[in-house]
Amino acid sequence: MGKQASTKVCVTGGAGYIGSWLVKKLLEKGYTVHATLRNLDDQLKVGLLKSLPGADTRLVLFQADIYKPYEFRYAIQGCEFVFHVATPQQTAGSSHSSQEIVEAAISGVRSIAESCIESQSVKRLIYTASMLASSPLTKDGFNLKSCLNESNWTPSDIIFTHGFEYMRAYTISKTLAEKEALRYNENPVDDKLLEVVTLACGLVGGETLLPYVPLSVEVMFSQLIGKPQTFEGLKLMEEVMGSVPVVHIEDVCDAHIFCMEKPSMRGRFLCAASNPTIREMATYFRENESQYQMPEEFMGEEKKGIAYDSSKLVKMGFEYKYDMKKILDDSVKCGRRL
Repeated sequence: MGKQASTKVCVTGGAGYIGSWLVKKLLEKGYTVHATLRNLDDQLKVGLLKSLPGADTRLVLFQADIYKPYEFRYAIQGCEFVFHVATPQQTAGSSHSSQEIVEAAISGVRSIAESCIESQSVKRLIYTASMLASSPLTKDGFNLKSCLNESNWTPSDIIFTHGFEYMRAYTISKTLAEKEALRYNENPVDDKLLEVVTLACGLVGGETLLPYVPLSVEVMFSQLIGKPQTFEGLKLMEEVMGSVPVVHIEDVCDAHIFCMEKPSMRGRFLCAASNPTIREMATYFRENESQYQMPEEFMGEEKKGIAYDSSKLVKMGFEYKYDMKKILDDSVKCGRRL
């Protein structure tokens, strides 16, 4: 543990769904973690992180808001690796417009990348991206390319029929922010080149440390409980990507750490273990959760789906541990528990 304990890593958005699980796993592996939260007076979130094993000696909390990206520089100072997990959210009572969400995501990436360079200690920035940014839609927005892979980018001018305004703003923000992050692999700042990895994750499911069901987990089983609002998120994903790539929270966080522990790594990598359609997910739920009466309108349409190539990350040596069945089962268990 000695080497890991002397290695400081930063996790932005440390109290979120992915962020908190990532902090937990980093502490378990012996790393010293700088985690950021929007508000250090939020005792629920602070208490959650401070209760993690190893937190008493190897966790330092910092207050930083994605809408004030300059605040992150204090947490980044002295770290060797930075995980930028935080993303602008539109919560109840929020006054932030869709345009402000997009601008905050881009300026946040830019400010954090430049803070990494200014620190003179950060070797690599790992950005938690979304596969919503990798749509295989053709330019006309009506057809799909033959395969979903790292070469695809979601067009920012396509008008999607599903999802609410925030979901569409989130899709655009993650697309433009990921492109901004990758720019630092090509364009040095003050003659310094930062290694940047973007990990474009599918819909994340499984368990949680949070005292409530995370939105992505609720979207995962939305058709099972017949909830139209979150089912819209599922339909948006299928519209954007031709299917619903899914991945377990354990694999997501293991993939982040894998990208950190490689001696050298940069570029864009998709992260999803399976690629079902909404109809295939519904069929699994009907066969394995028969106590729920799933309305026909939540079954999804019969469609072929699309080929999915996640071999780039696997060829680097990463192995997925959880398949679609385990992802869906653990998501339902999480929902029942909470």
